[in-house]
Amino acid sequence: SREVNIPVTLVKTDIGKKTYEGGGDFSKINPLGYVPALQLDDGSVITEGPAVLQYLADKAGNTPVSPAAGTLDHYKMLSWLTFASTELHGPFGALFNGAMPDAAKDLARAKLASRIKYLDSHLATNTFLVGNEFTLPDAYVFAVLGWAPKMKIDLSTYPNVLAYIARIQSRPAVQSALKSEGLM
Repeated sequence: SREVNIPVTLVKTDIGKKTYEGGGDFSKINPLGYVPALQLDDGSVITEGPAVLQYLADKAGNTPVSPAAGTLDHYKMLSWLTFASTELHGPFGALFNGAMPDAAKDLARAKLASRIKYLDSHLATNTFLVGNEFTLPDAYVFAVLGWAPKMKIDLSTYPNVLAYIARIQSRPAVQSALKSEGLM
């Protein structure tokens, strides 16, 4: 929301307890029990990272974070949003699951290594995921890659990914978000 100047109120959520700040029942916001969930002023809720990101970009109007519908860059952006969700977020999610067997976690780590290698290769010739402009999937991939240290995923062998993370982290809106969430 900071990249497109759309104000949102962030609410801390305890996914394990299915509660949110103030003692509310998070399962009434998202029955699936996970974030993100964006509750609109009229009470309706949008879930899933790509949908929340696209909604905020659409609310902002003409903005570089979401290339115009119908353009090739728009479909590249959608491809990268899907990649972030299924090829990175999914395997990281398996690592967060304490009930997941070690063999399944090993498979998730192998999948992540392959996908991060692919990402590193793409970033060898691209500043951001969709060429030279920061777009929605860059925000998503940055957030997901932020879990790497906690999950003991070593990114040091991916120099282009490390440079990409540094580029995104240097953005004023990202620094503001990280500070407000106590991550910096």
